[in-house]
Amino acid sequence: MRRVRGIIGEGKKACVQTFGCQQNEADSERLGGMLSEMGFEIIYDVKDADLILVNTCAVREHAELKALSITGQFKHLKDAKPSLLIGICGCMVTQEHRAGTIKHSYPYVDFLFGTSMLYKFPEILWDTLTKDKRQILWEDTGEGNIAEGLPVKREGGVKAWLSIMYGCNNFCTYCVVPYVRGRERSRRREDILAEARGLIAEGVQEITLLGQNVNSYGNDLGTEGDFADLLDDICRIDGDFRLRFMTSHPKDASRKLIDVMAANDKIEKHFHLPLQSGDDRVLKAMNRRYTRESYLSLVGYMREKMPEIAITTDIIVGFPGETEEEFENTLDMLRRVRFDNIYSFIYSKRRGTPAEKMSDQIPDWVKKDRFARLLKVQDEISIAKNGELVGKTVPVLVEGRSKTDPARLTGRTAGNKLVHFTGDDALIGTRIDLHITQAETHSLFGEREK
Repeated sequence: MRRVRGIIGEGKKACVQTFGCQQNEADSERLGGMLSEMGFEIIYDVKDADLILVNTCAVREHAELKALSITGQFKHLKDAKPSLLIGICGCMVTQEHRAGTIKHSYPYVDFLFGTSMLYKFPEILWDTLTKDKRQILWEDTGEGNIAEGLPVKREGGVKAWLSIMYGCNNFCTYCVVPYVRGRERSRRREDILAEARGLIAEGVQEITLLGQNVNSYGNDLGTEGDFADLLDDICRIDGDFRLRFMTSHPKDASRKLIDVMAANDKIEKHFHLPLQSGDDRVLKAMNRRYTRESYLSLVGYMREKMPEIAITTDIIVGFPGETEEEFENTLDMLRRVRFDNIYSFIYSKRRGTPAEKMSDQIPDWVKKDRFARLLKVQDEISIAKNGELVGKTVPVLVEGRSKTDPARLTGRTAGNKLVHFTGDDALIGTRIDLHITQAETHSLFGEREK
C-alpha cells in the first residue's frame, strides 16, 4: 500500500459504489480502508473522483444490469478526465461471461477482480498504475485463505458489520453464490473475538455477524466450536453492545443456538430465517433440505423460548415448476408463521445454476401476479404485527437522521423495526425508550416519554 501511496501523489480522491448484500458492504469497508491507507480521500460523488470502484452483486440479474448501467455512465467521466481510474470487483465479475462482457464492451474499465482477491487490491492497483495493460483478473475460485488485518473504513460508530465466514456449501439450485464466493471458509475464533473487542472499545453499539450461512460457522475448523459457542463467547466481552447475525439456513439452525439467544440479553431478539417457499416439493427442487413441518417446529421453539422474538424471512416467487397450489402453500405459511416482515423476490435465472436449465419456467405475468398477491397478504400481517406495539414503550438504538424526513431521527427496536421520532442529534448512538404512537406497514412512529 505504501508503494501505491508513493506514486499517486497528494489530494487524490476515491469513490466506492456498492451493490448487493451486507457481505458486499463489509467488503467495501475494507476496500475503503485500503484506499485510505494508499493515500486516497474517500468521497461519495463520482464526479470528483480520481478512482471509482464498483463492488458488484450477482444474486439477481437486476443487480448485475444495474451495476453495468452505472458503469456505462462513467464513460463520459473518463472521456473528460482520461487519468480517471475505473475498477469493478465483487461477485458479478467472478463469472466468466460477465468478465468477458466488461473486457470487450467496457474498454475504459481499467481493472477488475473477483471476490477472494480483495486482499490483493493494492497489488492490482499498483500493476494498473505501472503497467500499460488492463488488469482483468476474473479467474478466481474464492477458496483461498482468509486475509486478516486488512484496514477498514467505516462510516460511523453506531453499528458495524463483522464477517465471521465466507462462501457457501449449500448449492441451492437457484443460487449463484457458491460459484462466485466459493466454499465455506470460517475465520479463526480468536481473530473474530479480537475484531469484536476492537469495535466495542471504539464505542460501536451494535455488531452484526455476517456469513452466507452463519449456522455453518466452524464446520471447516474442526475443534473451535460452533456458531452458538461463538455467540456465547462474544457476549462474554465486557461492554454495552448488542449482537445481531445473518443469514441463517433453516436446516442448520439448532435449538442450542436458540437457547443461547434466549439466555443472552446482548443478543437482539430478531431472527432472519429464509423460507424461500412454503411447499415441500418446491423446497426439494430448490435443494433447501428442510420441510414445512421442520421449519414450523423451529419457529415454535423460538417463540416458546422468546415470546417477543421478531421473525423475518426471504421468499422466492415463481420458481420453475411452481403450481398455483404450491404458491398457495407459501401464502399459507405466511399466515401460519406471521412473519414481522419478508424480503420477497421474483425468481431470476442465474447462469450456471441447475434451475436455469429447468424446462418449466413460469411466465413473467404469472410471477408478477403471484408477487403482488404475496405482498398483499404480508402487508396485512406486517401492519397488524406493528400495530401490536402501539401504546407500548420499547428500547431503540438511535441510528441517525431519517433518509426520507431529515426533521426526524430514526432508530431500530430489538426486533429490527424502524422507528421515526423527533429529537436532537445528541441522541444518535444512544439507546432510549420510545413510546410507540403509530404503526405503518414497514415502520413505526414514537415519542420520548415526558
